[in-house]
Amino acid sequence: MSEQLLISFEPASGEELWRGAHSDVEAAISAARGAWAAWAALPLGTRIETLRSFANELRREGEALAELIGREVGKPLWEARGEVDAVAGQVDIAVQAYAERTGKKKFDAGVGASAAVRHKPHGVMAVIGPFSAPAQAPCGHIVPALIAGNAVLFKPSEKAPAVGEALVACFHRAGVPEAVIQAVIGGPEEGKALVAHPGVDGVLFTGSVQVGLAINRKLAANPGKLVALEMGGNNPLVVVETPKLADAAALVVQSAFACAGQRCTAARRLIVTPGAHDGLMEHLVPLTRKLMLGDPVGEPQPFMGPVIDNDTADRLAESFLALLTAGGRPLLHMRRSMPDLPFITPGIIDVTDIPERPDLELFGPVLQVIRVPDLDAAITEANNTRFGLCAALIGGSAEDYGRFWANVRAGVINWNSPTTAVSPKAPLGGIGLSGNHRPGAGYAADACAYPVASTELDQPRASLGLGVRS
Repeated sequence: MSEQLLISFEPASGEELWRGAHSDVEAAISAARGAWAAWAALPLGTRIETLRSFANELRREGEALAELIGREVGKPLWEARGEVDAVAGQVDIAVQAYAERTGKKKFDAGVGASAAVRHKPHGVMAVIGPFSAPAQAPCGHIVPALIAGNAVLFKPSEKAPAVGEALVACFHRAGVPEAVIQAVIGGPEEGKALVAHPGVDGVLFTGSVQVGLAINRKLAANPGKLVALEMGGNNPLVVVETPKLADAAALVVQSAFACAGQRCTAARRLIVTPGAHDGLMEHLVPLTRKLMLGDPVGEPQPFMGPVIDNDTADRLAESFLALLTAGGRPLLHMRRSMPDLPFITPGIIDVTDIPERPDLELFGPVLQVIRVPDLDAAITEANNTRFGLCAALIGGSAEDYGRFWANVRAGVINWNSPTTAVSPKAPLGGIGLSGNHRPGAGYAADACAYPVASTELDQPRASLGLGVRS
């Protein structure tokens, strides 16, 4: 029987970038289970120093890894370099978060006794990553999981296996044992096998809501396996009256079209009040037309590269057409600039008059405009979704933002910043279909170790004072 191969193609050129065999999931799990206890038994300081060596390895290999990200997923080099820098910076953030959120605590329990809370690793963790942030998103789970003492089986997206393999090689060169961090190469079948396997103690997932819900259903009857889901969003960006309309337009572009709209935190719905609408559109549409679309590793650097593949580009074009057919009014048409490659220009469409707007995450450069009469209506419209990942308000007063923050349902709520602006020290997660209340980033440590409560005395001391015959 021939070996099954996975092949990765560059979206910008269609050329083959990488090929490799699908992993043996059983063998990977067996090796991880044999290795994790020794890794967990190492002093915490040793694990931390090993992860710091990983950060240094990333800095040495940064340009090569950034170019690989750009080629494999179509992300412009300026974005890819930022992603590599963010991964290197995650180590110190994860170390601090581990100390703050899972550090040892001791309390006085009276009469010579003490109480303690310490944390233990779960064991073997499966980390399933997306193509959209092929280094940063999975490392946001891998690094804290390794610091806590877990072994990690990392399944990169089948659309970004080369980046996944390169990341794991950096961990190995830094000194993490090969069985403690492994790349599990493959597609949906390998992912399903990891999720369901009894030898996997936890699943840390970042990706689409469809896959996240499938994982949740699969493990619903298995409460012993930790599941952390970071899924997408139909994220609202609300603009009210502001004198800084050019700045507001730039924030809209950053929110909606960076990374070709392929971020879970990207703005999908632009909700605008009358005092801001006309002036904002006068800036937004011309600015969006000026965005350069091109080779992600070429010069001059484009603002946007391609979307991940032709199927995705086709679906986005069909979605835009469906919105038009349902009553949407195009403000800027989407175009396929190269029919055989997944380059697609940003589209802006006013969907105010569509009676039942679809509550979907259109994962690409599509921005839907909704006109509302005032801020209260904007908040109602912002909450008109099953998702709850990110939301942002542009313009308004501190009082307006206070009302917005108090009433909008989302895990990230920003003011005069893009929806994509999330500090790596802060939690990243959402409610509804956006997650299961286990945020990542600065709070990822919570999912990587479990608390153990103890009451401790140096000698046994006990007596029965009541209910005993003399």
